[in-house]
Amino acid sequence: MYSAPARILSVGTSLPQNRYTQKEILELFHVENPIVRRIFQASHIEGRHLYLPEPDENGVPNESQSQLLSKHRKGAMELGRAAVEKALDRSGLKASEIDMLCCISSSGFMLPGLTAMFVRHFGFRTDCHRMDLLGMGCNAGLNGLNPVTAWARANPGKTAMMVCCEINSALYVFDNKVGTGVVNSLFGDGCAAVVIRAQVQDSPLLLPEILFFSSHLIPETWRAMSYHWSEEHGKFYFNLDRDVPYVLGAHADQPIAKLLAPFGLQIRDVSHWIVHSGGKKVLDALKYTLGITAHDIRHTVSLLRDCGNLGSGSFLFAYERLLKEGKVKAGDYGVMMTMGPGSTIETALLKW
Repeated sequence: MYSAPARILSVGTSLPQNRYTQKEILELFHVENPIVRRIFQASHIEGRHLYLPEPDENGVPNESQSQLLSKHRKGAMELGRAAVEKALDRSGLKASEIDMLCCISSSGFMLPGLTAMFVRHFGFRTDCHRMDLLGMGCNAGLNGLNPVTAWARANPGKTAMMVCCEINSALYVFDNKVGTGVVNSLFGDGCAAVVIRAQVQDSPLLLPEILFFSSHLIPETWRAMSYHWSEEHGKFYFNLDRDVPYVLGAHADQPIAKLLAPFGLQIRDVSHWIVHSGGKKVLDALKYTLGITAHDIRHTVSLLRDCGNLGSGSFLFAYERLLKEGKVKAGDYGVMMTMGPGSTIETALLKW
């Protein structure tokens, strides 16, 4: 056993200033395909915060791959700073007091990575331990939280921070295809930061302990969510298979069972579900397989409605909404769950 459990001290999130309703996006870029318009206007997403360009002379977005990489870097710096500052303020810390920094992103590529940029500009120490996690997709937040938690346990009293930055508007193509429309209707931009430390519960706040992680990979569906290079558009694009929600839903009970079993728990013992906002069909499939209700995932549902799919940091946005609700009690168990490429399901067990 560890001398002190790893706990979540605080979380901070940020979004671009500009928010667009789905209808506004359709009108801004003159989308005429009736099927795509119906997808955009589905009731489960009302609007998204995005870094959108002005339409070109043909009334469509037209950004080169170079411009998109620049957008990702600038957006991650802007939103990253805001999320980091919020998380630090809520934990009463300064950037110079962070001993380990992990940054996660799948919506752009940088070398050096975001951790080096954040150290340079945000006041983190130059001897801060760093880790950049790239290209794992929407599940990556829990893939990162696992080693960050292990680092905190191995270094009790020292403080780690994980930052998920996704500028999804920096990864797109624009055409009249239905598949393209599905992807372009779903994702939003956002950044989330979380502070972790191994310590005893000596705070008047309820700080959840991170107990355990469980992963599940479905390798036969490895292409279901994947990046590709488009020769036609001269940029990368994201492919999303239509069967993804059902594949993820059908396997969700397996990592959950492995997560809960070591503690003698069952699904009915879980008070709080903190789930990635992957889309309505994904959430419906999870509800069916796990036997949980819309109320159980209300924070994820409202996040999807307000912001769309925010990628790797979306579960931290949902966690923040749970905390703001103010209904967590000592002794409660919570499950974090993210899903993404691979196809992958990641889970973590919390106890307040």
